[in-house]
Amino acid sequence: MNPALAQREVALAGVALLAAVVAVAVTSSRGLDDGAQLKPVLVPGGGWYTALAGAPTAARYGTRTNCGVLLTPGTRGVTDSVLPCNVRLFVSYGHSPRILTQVIAQRPVVPGRRFDVTPRLAEQLGIEGVQRIKWVYAR
Repeated sequence: MNPALAQREVALAGVALLAAVVAVAVTSSRGLDDGAQLKPVLVPGGGWYTALAGAPTAARYGTRTNCGVLLTPGTRGVTDSVLPCNVRLFVSYGHSPRILTQVIAQRPVVPGRRFDVTPRLAEQLGIEGVQRIKWVYAR
């Protein structure tokens, strides 16, 4: 076989593979559902972790986080300095139902807190200021 022809076939195979990966990524569901299929990964002993969380004073709507999430008034997520982007979590506060969310930004948060939460998530949880929330990983 001609080396130039073999190189062209390998390049075309690479392009086809890349197209397939892009097609899967575009058609896969990236939105958060109600958590019906995901289950909480409970802490040994059956509990949840607790952490201080609060909403930042000013949301920068229209910008993208370092995880690539576009911030809108409806964005529901947390910022954490340790967990990687897109890690899914269940969070709860008081008597609120558990809410499925994800890490939408990775950067340092206000000292003393574990998470910053978006205004929409704070509203759904019913927290004002800084509160101790419960959280677990979702699987």
